[in-house]
Amino acid sequence: MVRRQEIFGINKFTESEARSFWVFVWEAFQDMTLMILGVCAFVSLIVGLAMEGWPKGAHDGLGIVASILLVVFVTATSDYRQSLQFKDLDKEKKKIEIQVTRSGYRHKMSIYDLLPGDIVHLSLGDQVPADGLFVSGFSVVIDESSLTGESEPVMSTAESPFLLSGTKVQDGSCKMMVTTVGMRTQWGKLMATLSEGGDDETPLQVKLNGVATIIGKIGLFFAVVTFAVLVRKMFGRKLLEGTHWSWSGDDALELLEYFAIAVTIVVVAVPEGLPLAVTLSLAFAMKKMMNDKALVRHLAACETMGSATCICSDKTGTLTTNRMTVVKSCICLNVKEVSKVGNASNLCSEIPDSAVKLLLQSLFNNTGGEVVVNKRGKREILGTPTDAALLEFGLSLGGDFQAERNASKLIKVEPFNSTKKQMGVVLELFDGGLRAHCKGASEIVLASCDKVINSNGEAVPLDDASVNHLKVTIESFASEALRTLCLAYKELDNGFSAEDPIPGSGFTCIGIVGIKDPVRPGVKESVALCRSAGITVRMVTGDNINTAKAIARECGILTDDGIAIEGPDFREKSLEELHELIPKIQVMARSSPLDKHTLVKHLRTTFDEVVAVTGDGTNDAPALHEADIGLAMGIAGTEVAKESADVIILDDNFSTIVTVARWGRSVYINIQKFVQFQLTVNVVALIVNFTSACMTGSAPLTAVQLLWVNMIMDTLGALALATEPPNDELMKRTPVGRRGNFITNVMWRNILGQSLYQFLVIWFLQSIGKCVFGLDGSDSDLVLNTLIFNCFVFCQVFNEISSREMEKIDVLEGILDNYVFVLVISCTVFFQIIIIEYLGAFANTTPLTFGQWFFSIFVGFLGMPVAAGLKMIPVDT
Repeated sequence: MVRRQEIFGINKFTESEARSFWVFVWEAFQDMTLMILGVCAFVSLIVGLAMEGWPKGAHDGLGIVASILLVVFVTATSDYRQSLQFKDLDKEKKKIEIQVTRSGYRHKMSIYDLLPGDIVHLSLGDQVPADGLFVSGFSVVIDESSLTGESEPVMSTAESPFLLSGTKVQDGSCKMMVTTVGMRTQWGKLMATLSEGGDDETPLQVKLNGVATIIGKIGLFFAVVTFAVLVRKMFGRKLLEGTHWSWSGDDALELLEYFAIAVTIVVVAVPEGLPLAVTLSLAFAMKKMMNDKALVRHLAACETMGSATCICSDKTGTLTTNRMTVVKSCICLNVKEVSKVGNASNLCSEIPDSAVKLLLQSLFNNTGGEVVVNKRGKREILGTPTDAALLEFGLSLGGDFQAERNASKLIKVEPFNSTKKQMGVVLELFDGGLRAHCKGASEIVLASCDKVINSNGEAVPLDDASVNHLKVTIESFASEALRTLCLAYKELDNGFSAEDPIPGSGFTCIGIVGIKDPVRPGVKESVALCRSAGITVRMVTGDNINTAKAIARECGILTDDGIAIEGPDFREKSLEELHELIPKIQVMARSSPLDKHTLVKHLRTTFDEVVAVTGDGTNDAPALHEADIGLAMGIAGTEVAKESADVIILDDNFSTIVTVARWGRSVYINIQKFVQFQLTVNVVALIVNFTSACMTGSAPLTAVQLLWVNMIMDTLGALALATEPPNDELMKRTPVGRRGNFITNVMWRNILGQSLYQFLVIWFLQSIGKCVFGLDGSDSDLVLNTLIFNCFVFCQVFNEISSREMEKIDVLEGILDNYVFVLVISCTVFFQIIIIEYLGAFANTTPLTFGQWFFSIFVGFLGMPVAAGLKMIPVDT
């Protein structure tokens, strides 16, 4: 194997190199406002050094430079970590396993471990993992559109044996011998680099970018007006002093400071942290959801799932365990329980040998599964859960799989598909003659029968009594939530050719089998949770309506006021009838892919629902694509279904889908919390600097201080609030839906109330702060501005804590469980102490007394009861 790998290479594609950290640093420097601030810092350094020398003249310039570098490196670090997360997620997305025969043993392995000479087993919906040659198979149709662009599918046979990497099996099944892997395949030559982004903006990011643009324009207006007011005040002062014709370096520095304040007002006003918060929150959720067995393929899926109002769920494998067992049978019109040990062998003694022989021939030949011996010498059953259940039943009857397969020659296979709802094979018997075997949906296969094997093992015409007995048996099995399959056979004329279709009538019914697929633990509770969260769960399945209704009732999906309907009835309804019927539909049985697609389309367009759809087969791809969010099954799902989906449920469990909904809601509300927090800071910073500039001719918050505030509310705020884990309260809310407003009345109440409180605190300090604290002397303005800055920051720190809950008063519950939040708050306070006490010259601050520190923390803390009081004011939600 190692030698083959050295010669032929590995089955991987060359990917583009990951961008280094310094590339992200360079990109962060491209921000226009930071570039303008950089120019300000450079001019400030030149003028300051020329006027005051080193080091005093460099303080302002170096302070702005340090702040810019801090912003750039924090942004670059965040983006770099984000890119690493996407790379990890890309690796998870590409983990695909396939059935392979190597060294005489068949087992599952990663497509990346394939080597030339391996025999790959391909079936309906699989993606061809490497270039290879058709070895054997039936009715194989390949979709090569992804490689050639041709929409017309291609038949693969011994005469046209080439199978190309990246194409998809549209119908049939086959064995393929791998000939070429990795970059040497046709796909590898065309796609020198293959990487799925994470760069696409989600709908919410687009919406928030629009909000950011509007706020940015408002900030630009305030910045221009503030600069104009400050310059006018300066000119007015110089006119009074009579120095308007003489300009000094100090005047130039003052003008530069005004310009820097104007620029930083724009920096603070533009909430560039909004897209960052969305990305952080989504990436955090994606990473955590991986632990909860959900792989998110598209970022938008997280936020969309948070707005979901309806889930159209498959039954088999999603609501049920997909571990099927034959528990009841009706062979030769004899109904028998076969789930217990020994029952199957007793069945053999109760029916004629000829019937047992036909039954075993059907079970072991008309199947896509196999009974193999693994490397440990143990018997193993491979195939779909249904095939595995039937093979297990055959073995329990005392059948020999290999002997039965060797007793005839398989000359035609018509694989199961969702349209026919049956599978058929034609055997050439070694003792002469041709025989077709058919299995599938009970009603459909039974309708093609005109005979039945009676208790004597004879094929007799199907009379009304026998038909009624079989139909009652099917309904009885289905009412016990059993999946029913009918087995039948037909003797064919010797003139039958492998190119001819298997006849659709004239079959003889061998019997009915009832397969039990138990409901997964926790499904009933999950469905109830969805109902309490305002999410309607609908079951859409290809199964018998009685089976579907029984399972739906067991899961809590079908209620007394709900409707169960069959696909054929559904597609005959007029638009007016559908408009009245669809809201009440809770179960759709015997549905075709078109029925599922139609239901989803009507729910989305006519009823404005946000629809999530689960699926595992190629036939589910249209509905998955049509849905707002497609959820493919990771175990039972085909590659086509997974490619059409937004989220892959790795354990095929409905409870995981509910977990995805919880995380989706968590993402949505976390971003709302962050927007509420950030808009409060924006409003206060704008109003404070603007009113101060207009009233006093100076701004209390300098460029460096505003950059630090910007850092608190953008990157640190996003880290703290966007990483809050979901809680049970989220599933007690009604879903946002398609038309819900992102910035709600509740948010506006909290934003405006907090902004007013913080503005009053700063206005109070500006008005009588010097008197209250007994400030006088040459440094009184510096002390007061430092105090205002300190109070402003602590108001943001406590406002961040209050923003953890937008409606609940208790905001401290579970705060210690979120270590990221605690770490961010701690770091903010720590660096604020450093800035005030030790970076005086750089940050235009001066050390404060213990009393002034206490006052700053107290007014900040007072914002929490204010926030609690605001939450008690009723607003229209």
